[in-house]
Amino acid sequence: MPMPIEVDRALVLGGGGPVGIAWEAGLAAGLESEGVDLGRADRVLGTSAGSFVGAQLASGRGAKALYAAQLALGEKDAAERAAGKPASAERMPKPDLTPLIGLFMKPLAEGETAEDRRREMGALALRTETIGEDAFIDGFGQTLNGMAWPSGFACTAVDALTGAFRLWDEASGVALERAVASSCSVPGIFPPITLDGRRYVDGGIRSATNIDVVKGARRVIAVAVVGRLGREMQMPRIEAELAELGPEGQVLLITPDEASQDVFGLNLMEATDRAGIARAGYAQGQREAERISALWEHR
Repeated sequence: MPMPIEVDRALVLGGGGPVGIAWEAGLAAGLESEGVDLGRADRVLGTSAGSFVGAQLASGRGAKALYAAQLALGEKDAAERAAGKPASAERMPKPDLTPLIGLFMKPLAEGETAEDRRREMGALALRTETIGEDAFIDGFGQTLNGMAWPSGFACTAVDALTGAFRLWDEASGVALERAVASSCSVPGIFPPITLDGRRYVDGGIRSATNIDVVKGARRVIAVAVVGRLGREMQMPRIEAELAELGPEGQVLLITPDEASQDVFGLNLMEATDRAGIARAGYAQGQREAERISALWEHR
């Protein structure tokens, strides 16, 4: 379901849980410190964690502010641990991704489609007991509530009942915080989000990046939060999406380097060192700036 666009610069921010949010915020700030402003994109497409970061970049909130917010959360976690209290990531129940990963790993049966498999994942989400929908949305509302839909921003979701892919944008007529929450609703971990009378889950169950949606953009920066454990499963899909953009499009892919992956931990849903992850992203952004600037800032 490509986005019907004919634009110059498109930014694609992929999913990756709380780890992805911290790392993408740091990456964007590191690039910004070297003169590369990802917020100048004509179109910003976010999936899951990338929808949270992307909505703010597209709204004009500078990457420096996003980065500072992640460092502040990390400092708060450290202070709580020093006081003998569990940090925010440790107060949440340990996420069990086993059922969802099992569905990702299971080969499609004869005659089964990708949409059929997404329907299975949606069914998992609908039957799993999680925190309440309103409580989950409130977590996004602290940052996004009342924010006007940023021009050029879109985020991805999947209909939990049908498995159909859905793109939310400024023409959709839905609240930004609810759309972003739906894009971040990992099946089996978080509740499906109600929009227009239907319930939606994480757009990452279609693809961790959904890069193919921006087909038609002349320049694309795609950010994929690929951890060591997920690389073998995710990279073939990402490479296929990049190939779909065609030879006319100029595309650069950014994935976490070794230094960033060293601080990620094994589970992207558990940001136990949020500040360290953000700083690793910042440092990588500075290292990547010359390569990215050649495409992004000069034309």
